[in-house]
Amino acid sequence: MWSGGRFGKIAQWGEGLLIGLALVAGAQAAEPGPDLQSFLQQVQEAARAQDYSGVYVYQQGSILQSSRLVHLMDGTGEHERLETLDGSPRECLRQNGIEQCLHPGSKLVVSHPVRSEHFPGLLLNDADGISQHYEWLPSGKPYRIAGRDCKVSDIRARDALRYSYRICTDNKTHLLLRFQTLDAAGHLVDQVSFSSLKIGKDVDPHDISSSWDTRSWHLIAESSEPVSLESLGWRFVLPAGFQPVAELSRQIGLDHVVNQLVVSDGLAAISIFIETFDPKRDQNIQQGDLHQGAVNIYRMRLASYWLTAVGEAPADTVREFARNAQYLPQAAH
Repeated sequence: MWSGGRFGKIAQWGEGLLIGLALVAGAQAAEPGPDLQSFLQQVQEAARAQDYSGVYVYQQGSILQSSRLVHLMDGTGEHERLETLDGSPRECLRQNGIEQCLHPGSKLVVSHPVRSEHFPGLLLNDADGISQHYEWLPSGKPYRIAGRDCKVSDIRARDALRYSYRICTDNKTHLLLRFQTLDAAGHLVDQVSFSSLKIGKDVDPHDISSSWDTRSWHLIAESSEPVSLESLGWRFVLPAGFQPVAELSRQIGLDHVVNQLVVSDGLAAISIFIETFDPKRDQNIQQGDLHQGAVNIYRMRLASYWLTAVGEAPADTVREFARNAQYLPQAAH
């Protein structure tokens, strides 16, 4: 399973089924603002608006996965190349809002709209109201990651519905260098961190280009369109602090449609995927809980549908979000 780090874990879960969190105004950006919202927006700005390249490592229990990332901004917008360095070769190339993922083993290119930010991105949507659910505790403790000085901060959850985080941001550019997810007891759930990093003029623009010749490869263009789940008879009770981000209908293959609701509190996201139950295809799917690091999954049957809730949130939050869903076909219009 491919994991682009941080929020890429949700975006890539199930490869083609489940979806799925940065911009510096330059090396002389201002110091963090006096509140959590300003601080997070500054870190987000750092990851989108400057050039950087390096290798980061995602740790999930005893599993380590490293990826090479190149990010450039020019007159045409944002460009990115993300390459997995462990396991089967895989590479994703992004230009602004479109991403193409290359699968050399199967000579396949999958094109789709960018669905989520990954490390060193941080925010999923705007940070309005985020201080109601998280407390910002900048420690002022100096630290070094990948040879660069950074500042440690805790972003502590105010309730049990979400995880807490410990981050380290670059002193000069405010780029996120390490992101750790913590449970309610303060134990490390997973983390992603740069092991090497170049910023600004040290980045080689040629590194943005792929070495794979894909001219003879098969291209799959995934499509999605907005949908109103309420008009289809669906009702949801959102966890406190979470707001709808997107409602999509996704075409998977020729005859498989998956509807998706994405909700977020700004830092964490949960998706619910809705698909018609197919006895031939789905008879061996187990209901109940699954988890992978900080990502929790809950599957259940409701009427003639499968619901799969996936989120980088505690298992109880993900489970109750799915269980509180209602299907009222008589209310559809």
